[in-house]
Amino acid sequence: MSERDSGSSGSVKAASRTKASGQASFGAFVRKPVERTDGNAKEAQANAASADFEAAEMRIETAASWPADAVEVGAIVDAYGLKGWVKVAAHADAGQGGDVLLSAKRWWLLKGQQRKSAPSLQAKTHSDSVVARLGGVVDRDTALALRGSRVYIGRSEFPALEADEFYWVDLIGLDVVNLAGLNLGKVASMIDNGAQSVLRIEYPATDKNGKPVAGERLIPFVGVFVKTVDQAAKQIVVDWEANY
Repeated sequence: MSERDSGSSGSVKAASRTKASGQASFGAFVRKPVERTDGNAKEAQANAASADFEAAEMRIETAASWPADAVEVGAIVDAYGLKGWVKVAAHADAGQGGDVLLSAKRWWLLKGQQRKSAPSLQAKTHSDSVVARLGGVVDRDTALALRGSRVYIGRSEFPALEADEFYWVDLIGLDVVNLAGLNLGKVASMIDNGAQSVLRIEYPATDKNGKPVAGERLIPFVGVFVKTVDQAAKQIVVDWEANY
């Protein structure tokens, strides 16, 4: 998994984290169906079919209609086959955040200044990429026209993680303090060095001429260094000294 930008959807593990509060669960319920005449039933079926067709189509979007929690997770790089499927280079592998492309119900596409969204009708892994059939994309030419589109998914559609896992996007921007309470800076981005994920932390500093610059610290995201992650408090506590 390699970091493409600060919105990467990769996930990482730590040895400990602040325990989330429990949420109450609610049972399913059903409503007693209302009796209809044959005419009403046919009209209802027609309306439902029309709604399904509309939901399956691609939509033109604007900055105002773009979801506030959209996270970039990949890019469309090619068409796949002849029936309108697209091929996506994901920013994270399956099992490390890339699963969101397989489970999300709607994809948001940005190409230049053009914004679109489409329901994901079917998606699966293929070699080292993801291939998908999107609503409104019915042939290879339409799929090819989407090449270069950056793919976004609403954060609310990301699959749930285990108790000791975190999506990169949720760590970026958190304050990092050490066990002595010293602020070490903020998480600017994440790096995958092949062995583990690494926090890239920026903090205010000065250069040799006294001009303000951004200093940088790299802390491996492993339990021996990362002690707690408190997303509610927007803080990560680490066993790390300022002069390391």
